[in-house]
Amino acid sequence: MTYSPPYFLRNGLAMTIWTALVTCEGWRSTIRVEEPEYRSIVFRGAQGVPIYGWVAIPPGARGTIIGTYGITGSLANQGYLRALGAKAYDRGLAVVLFDWRAHGVTGLLSPTLTSDGIFEGADFVCIARQAMAYGCPAPVFCTAYSLGGQLALWAAKEAADLPEIAGVAVISPNLDANRSLKYLCSSPWGRCLEQRIAQDLKVLAWQLYHAHPGAFDRANIDRANSIWGFDHELVVPRLGLASVEEYYQVSSPLPFLPHLTKPTLILYPQDDPMFDPTIVPDLINACQNNPHIQLIVTEHGGHVGLISSPECQKAYNDPDCWWGWNRILDWCLP
Repeated sequence: MTYSPPYFLRNGLAMTIWTALVTCEGWRSTIRVEEPEYRSIVFRGAQGVPIYGWVAIPPGARGTIIGTYGITGSLANQGYLRALGAKAYDRGLAVVLFDWRAHGVTGLLSPTLTSDGIFEGADFVCIARQAMAYGCPAPVFCTAYSLGGQLALWAAKEAADLPEIAGVAVISPNLDANRSLKYLCSSPWGRCLEQRIAQDLKVLAWQLYHAHPGAFDRANIDRANSIWGFDHELVVPRLGLASVEEYYQVSSPLPFLPHLTKPTLILYPQDDPMFDPTIVPDLINACQNNPHIQLIVTEHGGHVGLISSPECQKAYNDPDCWWGWNRILDWCLP
């Protein structure tokens, strides 16, 4: 069996836009289960950074899934992630969802900026340990998508010899920002999308500025008018790196994929319009000799899409259109 989308979403850009504007906005109507009642918890991440999260534990939980989202957003507006939480809880998994560094409530708690996985991988491990202390049972799985998928892959690296995390599963992870950002900005629609993300990052930067007086320079935020500019003006200096290019290189998961020893599932559509398509053969080469990685490259699916057709749902005996999340939950609970 292979993944197949609705006919009108066989184009990667169309799938990406539809998922973001339609499926995720109306995610509650796409599933047959209710969202659990979460309780708020502030975890302590790596370096003691406070990380805000939601936790829900069903009776007789059979394991735990820990998840976060992509480059911008918060728990309040990430329908893609909240659909996973509802589905996972219904299948007997405890659910931990969190605002990663500089995002949502976490950004209000600390002026610590993002590191695209360098420290967020350790955040996943810290959260896993504390979640288990709160009553979330083993096995614990980490998951995310897009840039969040990059963070989760860093968790697989960080947890190589640690029992707290049983495995990592990601959808459309960012693997090489140097290549993909150049690719994204090479087309008119890509430049429009990049500017939309950059505007969201600037809003995030101003929120941090007002939440943490004295921690940020207004001039740096004023100059941060692109994704590259945000990282150049705000992130790279705090990490002590020489350039944005170096930052993207050292945070890229692609070089360490062949060496991962933690069970890892990667779902990666070939028609993802956000990422340079030359990454696909490199991803296949990086994973093909690693028995710990299960790589599923689909012909269609767009960026953080993988919404399935009714025929595909029937073939897989899926309860809804969330093909990517259904495969991840089947992998966590075979």
